Amino acid sequence: MSNQGELFGRDRILALCEAALKNSPADQTEILVLTQHNYLTRFANNYIHQNTAEEDANVNVRVVFGQRVGVASTNEFTPEAVQKTLQQAAEVARLQPPNPRFRSLPGPRPVSGRAIFAPATEAATPAARAEKAGLIIDRAKRASLEAAGAVYTGYTEMAVANSLGIRVYDRATSAGLNLVVMSGDSSGFADEISPDFSAIDFAAAADRAVEKAKRSVHPDELAPGEYTVILEEAAVADMLTTLGYMGLSALAVQEGRSFMNGHFGERITGENITLWDDGNDPAGMPIPFDFEGVPKDKVMLIDHGVAGGVVYDSYTADQEPGAHSTGHALPAPNEWGPFPLNLFLGTGESSVEEMVAKTERGILVTRFHYTNVVDPVRTLFTGMTRDGTFLVENGRVIRGLKNLRFTQNILEALAHVDMIGAKAKLEGGFMGGAMVPALRLHGFNFTGVTQF
Repeated sequence: MSNQGELFGRDRILALCEAALKNSPADQTEILVLTQHNYLTRFANNYIHQNTAEEDANVNVRVVFGQRVGVASTNEFTPEAVQKTLQQAAEVARLQPPNPRFRSLPGPRPVSGRAIFAPATEAATPAARAEKAGLIIDRAKRASLEAAGAVYTGYTEMAVANSLGIRVYDRATSAGLNLVVMSGDSSGFADEISPDFSAIDFAAAADRAVEKAKRSVHPDELAPGEYTVILEEAAVADMLTTLGYMGLSALAVQEGRSFMNGHFGERITGENITLWDDGNDPAGMPIPFDFEGVPKDKVMLIDHGVAGGVVYDSYTADQEPGAHSTGHALPAPNEWGPFPLNLFLGTGESSVEEMVAKTERGILVTRFHYTNVVDPVRTLFTGMTRDGTFLVENGRVIRGLKNLRFTQNILEALAHVDMIGAKAKLEGGFMGGAMVPALRLHGFNFTGVTQF
């Protein structure tokens, strides 16, 4: 039996929204409610040192007077607090200059998908998380290594109601693990994410991290240059999420700062690359509507190497004749524009082991760290490898390497992929996730070496 917080529930949340809409003085009004119940068991130096519980409810109010828009929010979940927030949003709107590009909040559309709410995740107690952490710590100790990381569970509720008729609600669970296992001069990483706590194989994740830390002791230094790389799923997800941020939104295209500008319908990667966003696919972390209450469409972003579409919210859709929101709005106020939160990359026919076996000389990368955008139009990003970087020679992993810094054009990297993993792995992302396979590609540009 869980001793954690209770869900607010559909009826209570939507009743609060109805009362606010009824009392709004604005031409149009939108109420977004997000409740969060997040629980985490953290460990380091092979012992559990922290257990946290965070429960919150946020009510975000957006009001429209003509083309003047105001937003205010509160985490007091009472009718009085929401009414006060509504008045604050109205005051903000009245002080704004008109936005000539604003047309309207979105109207209702049928929502057919569902989020995943796993009872095992909702019921997970601190003792259950500690048991999994203890299992991980035990494996690290047996290898004379130290484990650090966190086991987490949580559940959220999301509801949107507006004066044009949108009334949507859903709830979702999430659980996972972030783990680094360390020796004096090496480290190994593993992670897992799933809606279902009971579906996660914590022992297998611990074994992966331990093995990486053991194999990368006494790392050698490799000179910067262009190398064949085998990117495991965490690195691939980081790269593709960065690509989404760079220019897979309609706002980036409309502002002329997307790599897609002038290239729709043209080949921009290898033919073996197909990338899409789908907030309804249960293989990911589905949520069936966006932060405006618009149902999520599946959007083909790159189709067999050809630039396909980008994602829209209601604001960007109103700027183009014939366009419609694809259900990718972020919470208002939002200067980023719409965002692809549920990425999928098409799989291939290989395993990481086969990629290694067919590599004469290259680098196996577990994950990237501290990635940043250099030039979004050229899809240049920079960062460094971390927690498991290995030299591959003559089809074998030879030894660990000191981490390397890179600066790389992402589209060029995707143009040079010659092997794709047969299985995809779910990786956590910005407000969502990415379901991706491992990749082998040629000519990845490393610019420097770190001291560890």
